[in-house]
Amino acid sequence: MAHRNAATRTVTLLTAFVGVAVLLGVLAAGVAAPPVAALGRLAQAGDDAFNSLPSSFTVNPLAQGSRILAADGSVIATPQDEYRIVVPLSKVAPIMRQAQVAIEDSRFYEHGPVDPEGIGRALLENLRTGAATQGASTLTQQFVKLSLQAQALAAGNDEAAQAATAKTLVRKLIELRYAIGLEQTWTKDQILQGYLNIAYYGDGAYGVEAASRHYFDVPASRLSLTQAATLAGLVQSPSTTDPVHHPKAAQARRDVVLDRMHELGIISDTAWAKAKRRPMKKDLHVTEPPSTCAASPDPYFCQFVIAWLMQQPALGRTEQARHDLLYRGGLTIRTTLEPKVQQIVDKSIREVAPERNGIGVSAAAYVTEPGTGKVLAFGQNTQFGLTSKKGVTAIDYSVDKAYGGSGGFQFGSTAKAFALVTAMKQGLGLHATVDAPHADAHDYATFTPDQFPQPCGLYQPWHVYNDTPGGGRMSLMNATAMSTNTAFVALAERLGVCHIRDTMLAFGMHDANGAPIGKYPPQVILGAQTVSPQTLANAYAAIAADGTLCQTYPVTEVLRGGKPMWQPKPSCQQVEPSGPVKQATQYLMYNMTNGSGIRNQLDGRPSAGKTGTADGNSQSWFVGFTPQLATAVWVGNPTDPTRRMFDVSMAGKFCASMTGACYAAPIWKRIMNRTLDGEPVLPMP
Repeated sequence: MAHRNAATRTVTLLTAFVGVAVLLGVLAAGVAAPPVAALGRLAQAGDDAFNSLPSSFTVNPLAQGSRILAADGSVIATPQDEYRIVVPLSKVAPIMRQAQVAIEDSRFYEHGPVDPEGIGRALLENLRTGAATQGASTLTQQFVKLSLQAQALAAGNDEAAQAATAKTLVRKLIELRYAIGLEQTWTKDQILQGYLNIAYYGDGAYGVEAASRHYFDVPASRLSLTQAATLAGLVQSPSTTDPVHHPKAAQARRDVVLDRMHELGIISDTAWAKAKRRPMKKDLHVTEPPSTCAASPDPYFCQFVIAWLMQQPALGRTEQARHDLLYRGGLTIRTTLEPKVQQIVDKSIREVAPERNGIGVSAAAYVTEPGTGKVLAFGQNTQFGLTSKKGVTAIDYSVDKAYGGSGGFQFGSTAKAFALVTAMKQGLGLHATVDAPHADAHDYATFTPDQFPQPCGLYQPWHVYNDTPGGGRMSLMNATAMSTNTAFVALAERLGVCHIRDTMLAFGMHDANGAPIGKYPPQVILGAQTVSPQTLANAYAAIAADGTLCQTYPVTEVLRGGKPMWQPKPSCQQVEPSGPVKQATQYLMYNMTNGSGIRNQLDGRPSAGKTGTADGNSQSWFVGFTPQLATAVWVGNPTDPTRRMFDVSMAGKFCASMTGACYAAPIWKRIMNRTLDGEPVLPMP
């Protein structure tokens, strides 16, 4: 009896096999295939052969884009190789499920993995026409085919992907065997759910949820009859019937689906007639996901955080593994970006340095939290883009080159903060004095290689100017307030340039390209090296935190499948003793009340900060902090670092020279005041 059942099953399968061959046009073309007369012999020997084919395969998780979120939960970007949002069947409108089954496999819930009726009907039609015009694959078989194709593509195996859809008898038999195995372990609803999530619906939308949002701007749970019929009709030929590029073909195909639903009794005469009268354009509301940074509401941060994530070993051992996880793993990434602070930064910059201003300067600001390294916001007065238009760039002036930034900008006298910390470490104290050679903007003081020997020394005489005329014995407080260059060069001779450089390295100072700060005295003492606002803000935040340096911290949590996968914590280290750092802060506070920051003190709260200006005033800075917030602002020429910037006017303000106090400090004040509004006033050291 068992032998007879096995033989019967094999004959049935082989009959299906022959039917499939006809459907594929193989028999009609005269290609070798088992003749019907041989079925008896095959029935005796073929059962074991068929059953020896693999019957199960692993259905890998579908590739779906990740979501990068701001601190308030708003979406920054959805990096993805395929626009897909996987949803359970319960989140798909019943009418959509009915429409898809109606047009693809109306007897799906009644037959097994093979539909004999469908094969017979298609077989007769194809024999009648002499061509393979109708197929008979069940929805289960289609799901198997799409799954095998997706797995091959994910593995980079193009040959296997082509084999998964090739019109061959071998492929069809394997697909049939897999379908039988699948229906032994999966329910019909599970198979339909898988199909709806894996199918391609055209115009870059994979799966029903992504397609619903893309074409109609609604979730799949809220699809209407006509919307559902439109989507259900797309899977047969998505490249030629999508409603964005082929609206007439899409509507014609939609009506085919409606006709089939009416024929099967799924919709009434009234609903059918009304749906067919509805123009396609009334349903369409096409939206694009922020899958690229260019489409993101925060494009520069999007570019930065993706670059940062691609460097994190927690997301994979190799860069390719991290890319695959980020673009195909369906992650949810929560970041530290505060949209309100971002709006403040963007507004504050443009109030002082408008886009495409008359003097051709750009401006950028980076805001971080002392003690954590949180990236609260950063921005610039340009539009994000890849064109060469004025005021448009994809280069981020706020961050290091590794994160999409520029080569950085000379940071001028903001470097003096590190000389102050070094001086305090060496015991000079708050009442220190220094003997400064006289110099002004026209007459320089000269320092020689004998005064600055190697390894952190000069190779030739160095001519140093002072923006404000000065020299002689002066207090270090006044030298800081007046930013007297010759005083700090003389101080460095006393302290040792290498010692100051060690302090800078401890505070994380480095070139924007990632290289360490150089050993040449102009680099160490007067900031004649290119750095990013990110680096300066982090270093000054470490001063605000009494010598605790925190690494850049833009991501608080990474979830996969709704479960925490990685929860990075702030990475902070005490890099300098707090006592000397607090003393150095007193100098920077004095600069706010008596020096270059006097016109940009914060409203109702103490602060500390320092201006910086490069040679020729082509680059200018202001970097400052309170215990809760540190901000670095740069204003300058991003393309011509040697351009001299004197007698400039922007946004109704004239400045004799592009100094840090002129434009950078007012931007800093606006950002700090607005961000700290309502926050408690904390004491400075």
